[in-house]
Amino acid sequence: MAAVDLGSNSFHMVVARAHHGQLAIIDRLREMVRLASGLGDGGHLDSESQDRAMACLRRFGQRLKDMQASQVRVVGTNTLRKARNTEAFLSAAEDALGHPVEVISGIEEARLIYVGVSHHIDASAGRNLVIDIGGGSTELIIGKDYEPVQLESLSIGCVGLSRQHFEDGRLSEKRFARARLAASQEFQPVAASFRRRGWNRAVGSSGTVRTAEEVVSASGLADEGITLAALEKIIEHLIAARRIEDVQLPGLPPDRAPVFAGGVAILAEFMAQFGVERLAVSDGALREGLLYDLIGRQQHQDARETTIQAMQARYHVDTEQAERVEATAARLLKSVAEDWKLGEPRYSQLLGWAARLHEIGLDIAHAKHHLHGAYLLANADLPGFARLDQQLLAALVGNHRRKIEDLSLATLKPDWREPIFKLIVLLRLAAVLNRSRSPSERPSIKTSGGTNRLELGFPKQWFGKHPLSHADLIQEQEFLAARGFDLVLKAGDDRAR
Repeated sequence: MAAVDLGSNSFHMVVARAHHGQLAIIDRLREMVRLASGLGDGGHLDSESQDRAMACLRRFGQRLKDMQASQVRVVGTNTLRKARNTEAFLSAAEDALGHPVEVISGIEEARLIYVGVSHHIDASAGRNLVIDIGGGSTELIIGKDYEPVQLESLSIGCVGLSRQHFEDGRLSEKRFARARLAASQEFQPVAASFRRRGWNRAVGSSGTVRTAEEVVSASGLADEGITLAALEKIIEHLIAARRIEDVQLPGLPPDRAPVFAGGVAILAEFMAQFGVERLAVSDGALREGLLYDLIGRQQHQDARETTIQAMQARYHVDTEQAERVEATAARLLKSVAEDWKLGEPRYSQLLGWAARLHEIGLDIAHAKHHLHGAYLLANADLPGFARLDQQLLAALVGNHRRKIEDLSLATLKPDWREPIFKLIVLLRLAAVLNRSRSPSERPSIKTSGGTNRLELGFPKQWFGKHPLSHADLIQEQEFLAARGFDLVLKAGDDRAR
């Protein structure tokens, strides 16, 4: 299996083999791309940064093809979250890698980082405070054992802060003071809540932290890990050099030097604000977290399933009704999967999750509860889910009743619009057929599907015995007909239109 991390500063790829829930690393690739440096004020990635990224991804794609990894996850982080012109870039990236790219939220990034870190330390030794300073964001986590208990993602990273305060290469005491103030302002709103929860050990991961440890160690500034006093000495050395190109620090790689000042400013303020005396360093990070998350999905420990259950509990979902709708939707999907080209497991997963959550909006209000549910799914932090998955779930839940909203489908990636519309049809019918909320009224239905057509065959005289359900189905015909979809209803040998 393989994990690819499209970070704001570096792109990473790890290829591993899983043995009894543990990873044996086969290969690692890392390239400094600095995607965040190409993000302009208007939120658009410039062509130069995209070209650098694509050249790297073509090399990664070749290695993935050569190694024949059976399972691959590719995620984009802060810069791809913020950029406005990513559609063409992501499409080209998927072609280069041969695998889909998931853009994940900052909270999901934090969760995966903790999964990676916790498998590389003694996670059972009390609570762990973890910091990961990326190119465009900084993630903070408190976790116990292998589970995170508090997650934060801050919009400050080594590339962004270096661009703001050290872009021309000049280093001074005043510039460091401004950079540290900016970092302090990001940490201050969350530091108190983290301190109240408490931790037994602080751990850092990824490039900035690892580079700082290498410099601290090579300079003889600390016996183990990173201390705030050691970072203050490094900052003094940087200020004395006056220009980035003149910095001579042992352990500092040349490709890391342009963003090191910004990263050290963030790290120093973190240790000061959180009262961290010594920071240990982990080899695990986001990409390892992706791999362990894949193993979890194989072993039926899928974080997404846990999230679905948590959402049901939080919004007081009638789980028995959700199960009835899910079962009906699954039967309908099975009957048309071949005709509608919906045989991939991802389609059945999405339909099942949407069925289980289709009524979460009722906890807010009955009126327009489908729209309330869609808003929650589109905007909530859903551990385990990529942004695209949340968007797809929102489209399904938001269209499971009443008029189908063109806008919610038009905003989807083009290759998802047709399959999601067909899944919407199945979810709508499953909801209609279970509207009585009684398991005894579900009929045995024969189905057949065409390109924009679905025929449902009901038992003879069923419509007469269930006039309200018949009326609901007739109304559903009208809703779907407005979208150019033909729903045909049959009762025995008689067609009801």
